[in-house]
Amino acid sequence: MYKVIKRWSAGLVLACLFMPLGSYAADAFPAQQAFAGQNLSLNGKGVRTKLLFNLYTAGLYLTAPSTDANAILKSNDPMAIRLHITSGMITSEKMEEAVREGFKLSAGNQASALQPRIEQLIAVFKTPIKQGDIYDLVYKPTNVIVVKNGKPAATIAGADFKSSLYSIWLGARPVQGNLKQALLGAGQ
Repeated sequence: MYKVIKRWSAGLVLACLFMPLGSYAADAFPAQQAFAGQNLSLNGKGVRTKLLFNLYTAGLYLTAPSTDANAILKSNDPMAIRLHITSGMITSEKMEEAVREGFKLSAGNQASALQPRIEQLIAVFKTPIKQGDIYDLVYKPTNVIVVKNGKPAATIAGADFKSSLYSIWLGARPVQGNLKQALLGAGQ
């Protein structure tokens, strides 16, 4: 049994060594991308982790580079956040829980006023989520267009909704501090 495990682990190491350096996640985040007819540039990208697991890669696309989270959240310019699901551990139920928790932290007292629109977003995540899925959360002034794997899934009204949604990653209490910094282009 030991020899089988030893061979298998050696084979796994060799396979990892000869894999292409770029990954699918890298391909999912080109430097320039058209979102809902608007050309945007990748501002930064990072990986959302929980414990030791990579859950998804997120990328922030803007009309012009920015490292100022507050300015981005207040901006009425087109922008997008792309989420590339990289873990089979993400389920519809876990995504719903994460979205609810994210809005609780990002919207604070406004969460109840946003609740019907939060439910619109959650409805998109109720369809099965698979590793490799790509969600684009595109802001085109005055709506957030939610796109799943290149197909429009919902349009949610309001710059206030966009600000609270993007605050999940870029706000004062982000889901993950180093992911916020990566989206703002730190270290890139």
